[in-house]
Amino acid sequence: MLEKKNPPRLGRGLDALLGIPTDGASEIHHATPESSSRIAVDAIQLNPYQPRKTFDDDELMQLAESIRQHGILNPLLVRRIDGGYQLIAGERRLRAARLAGLGEVPVHVCDMDEQQVLEAALVENIQRTDLNPIEKALGFRDYLDKFHMTHEQLAQRIGVDRTTITNLLGLLNLPPEVQDHVRTGALSLGHAKVLKGLSDSAQQIALAKQAIANSLSVHALEALLKQQKEERRSGRGKGADSEPDRTAHVDAIENELRQKLALRVSIKLKAKDKGQIILQFDSNDDFERILETLRR
Repeated sequence: MLEKKNPPRLGRGLDALLGIPTDGASEIHHATPESSSRIAVDAIQLNPYQPRKTFDDDELMQLAESIRQHGILNPLLVRRIDGGYQLIAGERRLRAARLAGLGEVPVHVCDMDEQQVLEAALVENIQRTDLNPIEKALGFRDYLDKFHMTHEQLAQRIGVDRTTITNLLGLLNLPPEVQDHVRTGALSLGHAKVLKGLSDSAQQIALAKQAIANSLSVHALEALLKQQKEERRSGRGKGADSEPDRTAHVDAIENELRQKLALRVSIKLKAKDKGQIILQFDSNDDFERILETLRR
């Protein structure tokens, strides 16, 4: 019986693209470098499939200074096209080399088709330089739309879990305003996953703003969302409260406690100087955390 061969994977990084064996094993790779050489910076066109859309100017300047001092230690990966070369991987190094005033850069020249170029760009950015979640999702979507593959097929080709791809693509269903907060880092991937579970875009936007304004952790945002759901079910939302003098200051204190304890917290005013602080817990661990905090 013939041994079944696994499909090519890029998950071990760009070394796999260059035919470099890993773990002492011989593998099937996407491309083998034709040659290593130095070519003119101006002869290299940028990769049109680059998932990263923004580059930090300060980081590029720091990299440019390092290149002035030490040169480029890892060659760029390019392929031949009509009129010159097209970058496959190493755009940060190329941009920094231009800032440093280099006329030439070291490269590996590889024979790759369009699909392999896009896969290489995904691998370099997703596994090495940490794209923000929205850029990752857009990179996945562009690939899937262009080559008509399933989430599972893409996961096998680039060596990531299928659920990672599916979860990230789900972020593109968030309102553009919320996506922008994730893109800039104002909201984390964890915050985005919580908001993704809501069907009301207005509520997603409102909660995103509240999480940013009050610096809510992911657990605190989950607690706030759970509390709001329970209040709606019981008909005791803030719009129906008969509390006297419910102010923004009270809301801020409530959010502060929710953030500190990562629990559902309610402040109920009964009169001008009377009321209740209600701490709700769902597990023994939550209860122990409350006790530990109160005993300090």
